[in-house]
Amino acid sequence: MPTTSDFKDYYAILGVSKTATADEIKRAYRKLARKHHPDVNPGNPEAEDKFKDINEANEVISNPESREKYDQFGQYWKEAAAGGTPPTRAPSAGFEQYGDFNDFINDLLGGRSGRTRTSEGQEFSGFRSQAPAPDTEAAIMLTFSEAFHGTQKRLQLDDETIHVRIPAGATAGSRMRIKGKGRSSLFSQQRGDLYLTIDLVPHRFFQFSGSNLTCEVPLRPDEAVLGAQIQIPTPDGLVTMTVPKGIRSGQSLRLQGKGWLLPQGNRTDLYVKLQIVSPKQLNEIEQACYEKIQENSSFSPRSTLEGVVL
Repeated sequence: MPTTSDFKDYYAILGVSKTATADEIKRAYRKLARKHHPDVNPGNPEAEDKFKDINEANEVISNPESREKYDQFGQYWKEAAAGGTPPTRAPSAGFEQYGDFNDFINDLLGGRSGRTRTSEGQEFSGFRSQAPAPDTEAAIMLTFSEAFHGTQKRLQLDDETIHVRIPAGATAGSRMRIKGKGRSSLFSQQRGDLYLTIDLVPHRFFQFSGSNLTCEVPLRPDEAVLGAQIQIPTPDGLVTMTVPKGIRSGQSLRLQGKGWLLPQGNRTDLYVKLQIVSPKQLNEIEQACYEKIQENSSFSPRSTLEGVVL
């Protein structure tokens, strides 16, 4: 039997109120999961424990059925969900008037269970109809590499370990259905389905823009003026990109078919935003060259500003 010291306040773990909506719970979970994910905190056992608590809290209160039991029975919600006889939390619950948890459910469902006579005339109580098995919602955090290439993941759902294959090209917000891996019905042994929502650990270089990828690459002033061949990282390795002469800082170039993997097997595009970066320190030759350019340049980048007034 759980004690008060065993009780975990799932609302406090996720930092939400007891009246939080499903969307508020989802947003809070994703924010905390990103912060405490083991891939973001390698070798940090405290972050790993926190991540487990966050996932446990989300599994319970993101599911309407388990959340209802948790809200009503607190630390004894698992016993209630399993059909046991949880202790009474408060007089308002009125549980002491029922013989067992099934009697309480009968009354809660408005008498959908009833007394039926056998052929021998004996009475027994039973449900005339059974509620459908509950589906389970959960979120799974992937690195960009795992999502792009596909991966195998091991999930802990209550006391069961579930192995899941994530196909290549998964994206944030996409959902997977795993049939028959949800929680069991309170009224039968039938199991619902498990729905996994994919989320991604932020990458230090790549970002999404719709289905395409974007990145930002620094460029020397001479490369921008004269043009250059530069190496660009893509999800599956380096490629050479041609920078045209006279490119502006902030301008983007497209690498076609070098973005994210699509379910059909083709690829989206990668957009490379170029930022011209001036050197902080110059050697003697560089200093002399820049001074000579400055003295002899006829280019005026601010010519369009002449005559600007309010």
